[in-house]
Amino acid sequence: MLNYPLKFKPILKERIWGGTKLVTQFNKKSSLKNIGESWEISDVNESVSIVSNRFLKGTSLRKLVESYKWDLIGRNNYANFGNNFPLLIKFIDAKQDLSVQVHPNNVLSKKRHNSFGKTEMWFVLQAEENSRLIVGFNKTISTEEYVQLLEDKNILSVLNDVYVKKGDAFFIETGTVHAIGAGIVLAEIQQTSDITYRIYDFDRVDENGNTRELHTELAIDALNFSEKIDLVRNYKTNKNTLNTIVNCNYFNTNFIPVLGKITLDYSQTDSFVVFMCIEGNATVTIFNNTELIEFGETILVPAIATEVIIEANNCKLLEVTV
Repeated sequence: MLNYPLKFKPILKERIWGGTKLVTQFNKKSSLKNIGESWEISDVNESVSIVSNRFLKGTSLRKLVESYKWDLIGRNNYANFGNNFPLLIKFIDAKQDLSVQVHPNNVLSKKRHNSFGKTEMWFVLQAEENSRLIVGFNKTISTEEYVQLLEDKNILSVLNDVYVKKGDAFFIETGTVHAIGAGIVLAEIQQTSDITYRIYDFDRVDENGNTRELHTELAIDALNFSEKIDLVRNYKTNKNTLNTIVNCNYFNTNFIPVLGKITLDYSQTDSFVVFMCIEGNATVTIFNNTELIEFGETILVPAIATEVIIEANNCKLLEVTV
């Protein structure tokens, strides 16, 4: 029986734009350089998460879903996704600017890559002074204008900069041009997909002098060229309750500041629950089995659990369901 909160071994990804904070501040153990991403829970091919605690230690997430089905992910999720876990959960450290990019929707992703689309959200955990995100266009442009701006290396002139601080949240629908700016660490929740169309990479080269591939033609059909995109998510911060950040077709994310002991009722929630610890630490208990979740850690609670007890002196969590 799935009777305890599951932890997974983080999958760390080196990136040309990555830094050291995931090791030095988020307690990820690695000797890799320029770590840009920690994939906390992943079912992406070649990067499938492995359980790190208790009797299921060493079991892959894919094997868990195949073995436990709706007890793990929920009946409706299993009907919709089968043995595929529907979310990819990450922490991201941008020492440098990420490339300007866009993710295709479900239709394009299925047609071109046999993949889900990549709707995602960001929750800013750290932001150095004057750090900014690129999200959307600052004016509506045509396809022809877009191509000309790329050719002239002037695409940044029509992109929307948003200066950010800790606690800011953004919802990035497929088709939205975007980039995470230097000096930002954030939590990312997204559909299970690794499909990215890179539009502009600041003419950057790697240690061998090579530029990264751009996906100019593929991106044209995927982009939303409108300036009218609802990105910023305002949310409440009431203690010991679920404060909604994002509620969409692909995932729901809530902010929970925990002070003391709370009991969460999931008897009417047909989904697994993911908790990301973004400040402090807490204990998470199901079926009388308790796990400690510390800053920078992620826990998966199986759908079969109808009640979760969380205790903390002062902790902040992101709670994610589908």
